Amino acid sequence: MPDSPIQQIVCCMGQPVAGNPTQFMMERAFAAAGLDWRYLTLEVPPERLGDAVKGLRAMGFRGGNFTIPHNVAVISHLDELSEAAALIGAVNCAVCRGEKLVGENTDGKGFVRSLREVIDPAGKRVAILGAGAAARAITVELGLAGVAEIVVVNRTAERGRTLVDLLNESVKVPARFVHLSGDYAVEEGFQIVVNATSIGLSDSEARVPLNLDSLQIDMVVADVVFNPPHTQLIRDAAARGCTTLDGLGMFVSQGMIAFHIWTGVDPDPSVLREAIEEYLEI
Repeated sequence: MPDSPIQQIVCCMGQPVAGNPTQFMMERAFAAAGLDWRYLTLEVPPERLGDAVKGLRAMGFRGGNFTIPHNVAVISHLDELSEAAALIGAVNCAVCRGEKLVGENTDGKGFVRSLREVIDPAGKRVAILGAGAAARAITVELGLAGVAEIVVVNRTAERGRTLVDLLNESVKVPARFVHLSGDYAVEEGFQIVVNATSIGLSDSEARVPLNLDSLQIDMVVADVVFNPPHTQLIRDAAARGCTTLDGLGMFVSQGMIAFHIWTGVDPDPSVLREAIEEYLEI
């Protein structure tokens, strides 16, 4: 029997959310940690988000995840934001602290946590492909982690320059924009290369526009795509002798951070990794 007669509940709100693997992973982790918690996956249309957040508060949920299309819109329904969430301008995790609902963004934190398993980003130079939500979260956290320089490579100049301005002016990390045309050749002296685009999602043969000859053996090459984890980029970089970091590492690290934010407990990372691999039938 549980120690408490009432289960603690967290959730995920989004639309669409069918097929989201977080519930499967989190409930495995709750059980392994001996916590009588539940994770609910909730389909919430944009026009009902405010009502849904009020319901979360009223029913005593401990917090939740917010996914597309709610990452930005949910901010107006929260009481506070973490430093990173405020800089990123998006929230994917919230926690109830007393009467306050506090927003956090674990995307970049999850990436940096998984990156630190293979390299300390402090003082390193980073090239990142993409300037969307994932790139924004990752570059902000890399800047806060003390990287020496960030180059944002993107086809859409306006979005790329907007991200670079944020990094230079608000995060205070040296950053510059490279307009992508053809394949990007990583410059000498860069130690970390990140694909923060959706290229490769559900397509293991999709190719990132990267000049593979520019990848050096001492580089770390990371991909945010977790399904499939062995993307074409990861396979190509490994073949060139690079250290690689697949998207599952980031996904699991995000889960670990959210788990701790809600419960105050550090989960077993192997439980989360095994759960997501089982869910994805890897």
